[in-house]
Amino acid sequence: MIIDFHTHTFPDRIAKASIESLSKCSGITPHTDGTGEGLRRSMEEGGVDLSVVLPVVTKPSQFETVNKVAAKICEAGEGLLSFGGIHPECSDIRQKVREIKNLGLKGIKIHPAYQEVCADDIRYLRILDAATEQGLIITMHAGVDIGLPNPVYASVDRILHAVRETKPEKLVLAHLGGWKEWDAVEELIAGENVWMDTAFLEDYIDDGQFLRIIRKHGVEKILFGTDCPWSGQKESAERLRGLPLTEEEKERIFSGNAAKLLGSGGINNI
Repeated sequence: MIIDFHTHTFPDRIAKASIESLSKCSGITPHTDGTGEGLRRSMEEGGVDLSVVLPVVTKPSQFETVNKVAAKICEAGEGLLSFGGIHPECSDIRQKVREIKNLGLKGIKIHPAYQEVCADDIRYLRILDAATEQGLIITMHAGVDIGLPNPVYASVDRILHAVRETKPEKLVLAHLGGWKEWDAVEELIAGENVWMDTAFLEDYIDDGQFLRIIRKHGVEKILFGTDCPWSGQKESAERLRGLPLTEEEKERIFSGNAAKLLGSGGINNI
C-alpha cells in the first residue's frame, strides 16, 4: 500500500487558473491538471492507494468554504482524504479548530509563506496547542518556498522554537523538515518528536543526505509525500524504492507510519 501524505487539488472551476498561476510563480511544470480526477489518474499510474489533500487558507474569509470542500472530499472517498485549513488571523482559534474536528477532518494544513506569518508566531503556537487538544494532525510547510523564497517564514530555527514551545503531539513538517535547509534539519530538528514527509525533494537533495536525515530522525517518523501536482507520484515512489532501506522500512514510510498517524477510520477512503 502507498499513502501519499502531501498532495493538492483545486475545485474544478478554479483548477486551471490556479495551476497556471502557481506554475508561473514557481517555474514548475505540473504533473496533473490540479483537479481531483487528475490526482486520481496520477495515483493509478503511480500505484498510490490514498492521497491526503492539503488545502491552504490564504485569508480568514476562506475558512468556511475551504473546510466545507475538504469535508465533501472526505465524504466522496474515492482514494482522497482532505485535511482542513485555518489562517492564523482567524478569530477564536480554539473554536475554529473544534469546527474542523466536528467536520470529521483528521488534520489541518498551515503554510507560513502563503499566510505571511512566521512559524513561531504566537498565532501559530495557538493553532498548534489547539490542534493537540483536539487530537488533530498539523502539517506545516517547512523551509523555503520555491514560489515565495523570501523571507523564509518557516525556517528550521523558527520551527524548532515553535516545537519546543508547544510540544505538539502530531506535527508533520513538509519537505523533509525544511526545503533547501536540510543541513539545518540534520543539525537541529532531526530526532525531535515530529513527523517529516518526503514531498518535493526532486533533485534538490542528494540520496546521501536524504538517507542520513531518515536515519537520524528515525524511519518510524517519516511519511511518503510528493506535493503532487508539483512532483510526480510515480517518480517519487521509484526514488524511495531505490534507497538502501530494508523492505520493512520502505513499507513503514510508504504507508505504515501514515496509517498509524491517521488512526481509526483514517484509511477508509481507499
